[in-house]
Amino acid sequence: MSVLSNLEPTEVWTIFEEITKVPRPSKKEEKIMQYLLDFGAKYGLPTKRDEIGNVLISKAGTPGMEDKPIVVLQSHMDMVCEANSDVEIDFDNDPITPYIDGEWVKAKGTTLGADDGIGMAAALAILASDKLEHGPIECLFTVDEETGLTGAFELQEGFFKGKILLNLDSEDEGEIFIGCAGGIDTLATFNYKTKKIPKKSSAYKVSVSGLKGGHSGDEIHKGLGNSNKIITRFLLKLTEEYGIKLAKIDGGNKRNAIPREAYAEFTIKTKYIDELKKEFDCFSKTISKELKIAEPDIKFKLEEIDLPDSVIKKSNQKKMLRALYACPHGVHAWSKAVDDLVETSTNLASVKHVGTNQILVVTSQRSSVDSGKHDIREMVASVFKLAGAIVNHSDGYPGWEPNPDSEILKKSVASYERIFGKKPVVRAIHAGLECGLFLEKYPDLDMISFGPTLRAVHSPDEKIEIKTVKMWWDHLLDILKHI
Repeated sequence: MSVLSNLEPTEVWTIFEEITKVPRPSKKEEKIMQYLLDFGAKYGLPTKRDEIGNVLISKAGTPGMEDKPIVVLQSHMDMVCEANSDVEIDFDNDPITPYIDGEWVKAKGTTLGADDGIGMAAALAILASDKLEHGPIECLFTVDEETGLTGAFELQEGFFKGKILLNLDSEDEGEIFIGCAGGIDTLATFNYKTKKIPKKSSAYKVSVSGLKGGHSGDEIHKGLGNSNKIITRFLLKLTEEYGIKLAKIDGGNKRNAIPREAYAEFTIKTKYIDELKKEFDCFSKTISKELKIAEPDIKFKLEEIDLPDSVIKKSNQKKMLRALYACPHGVHAWSKAVDDLVETSTNLASVKHVGTNQILVVTSQRSSVDSGKHDIREMVASVFKLAGAIVNHSDGYPGWEPNPDSEILKKSVASYERIFGKKPVVRAIHAGLECGLFLEKYPDLDMISFGPTLRAVHSPDEKIEIKTVKMWWDHLLDILKHI
């Protein structure tokens, strides 16, 4: 049975609920791609797909508006797939389970995918309607926005014709975005040797969970806990004081999500077990107190496990833990030009065992100043290089420089005032958007980005405020009517 179709606007929520049933992890968008192609065919609309997988569905203007400028409605197909550790889900095949919680729509134990499923739903609702007034539109759905901006990178010149683009991928109703940060990833690979477990040893697993996580662009300034930093802090203390031997460490998942959970397995001399338990109790109380405002639901667990087959060599362990401890995380600089805008930040995103005797550390840097992006990248790289890691960087993506004289911005502001009787907030965003890459291929584009209110995106606490979807929808339709 439908859960969301009684919400307003019905046409948007009905399609959004359909989208939640279609698996669409980043880089695995085949099923949602086919959904879009079938959607275009169902309504007899010109539909095409490029080599990388981007889909464009076009629709002529309604009677009397055929000669209006073409408007591109842009959203991305993929979603960040995060689940709580007690939730069993196969994101490649299973649907998301949305539910209504008061004034919000959430998902049961997983990310909701409103980023950017709600943008897709709005564009598709316009394509499906024969009652709305609008000029010619082109709905562009891109692939792999969340993990590589691949669709935007590979977008070819001439794929669409419009010179006005409305990006439907922002998360604050009443705010219109005209700029965003650029970003780059820094990856550090630690090669390690193993050794046999010392005699008279016991093995334990320590874990941290219950953190909020969230978008590493939108929420990096909130002082949220980073599970990788927290668990490293405990492991380094145990290494220095009790000589623990690390067997495994695992924390975080996505480069653009603040890590919520982490665990480590280690051995310790049996004679130190009482001291270990005391240290754990003290540490968990200390961190809980430090983060009591930002992370009231943080949880710690220490449990005895079977002895592992081997442990990491002492020198390798110390270098890696010290590098993780020293690696910066959070806001590095605030903008001097725009009030309350994070200019530069970095996220210690994930720590994973890969291959044979290798640990991969993934970090992500953002900045609205290109030189600042490269500066923080080198700062992070330097920490890991000094520890002997092999460091690589992604290609990165450009920022989107604000244009306060934008014509579509002026029309969008006037539209918001006409509907709601107040001015919207116009600002830049620290998160990355595809708009900067579009400008490289289509330098004449005039763009804004806007959307309903979403919170805790990229985490299982992701939610979308119901009333703001109607407000955003009305704003979008009014822009299209009066453009």
